[in-house]
Amino acid sequence: MGILSKIFTWWGGATIGTSLWSSRNGEHVGTDAQGNTYYRAKKAKTTEGYERRWVIYAGANDASRVPSEWHGWLHHSYDDVPESHLPPARIWEADYTPNATGTVAAYRPQGALERGGRRAAATGDYEAWSPDA
Repeated sequence: MGILSKIFTWWGGATIGTSLWSSRNGEHVGTDAQGNTYYRAKKAKTTEGYERRWVIYAGANDASRVPSEWHGWLHHSYDDVPESHLPPARIWEADYTPNATGTVAAYRPQGALERGGRRAAATGDYEAWSPDA
């Protein structure tokens, strides 16, 4: 990503202004497994009584990339850093996969326009509802 896109665009990651503001006005709290960094405000609390918390994404800005433990911290479910709340990982837990909606990898069922738009033929096992019946 070029320097011009870092100056003027936000969708491919944080702009230079956001990165500078975060390093100046925020306290780095932690980093998750995907490289996203989390900050809290150095200054006083907001009018609602909460401290301001935010995330700087490593890569594309996609809210689905925030793990559940950090989501809870961002939304003030608990005050401590998430590492202190994590249970041990289970063997059945899957790694993160990005949201594929709107991409080539998105799920397209049989009959979708992107797959030719041909639906399976009706089998005759459907009977329409009628208010008189």
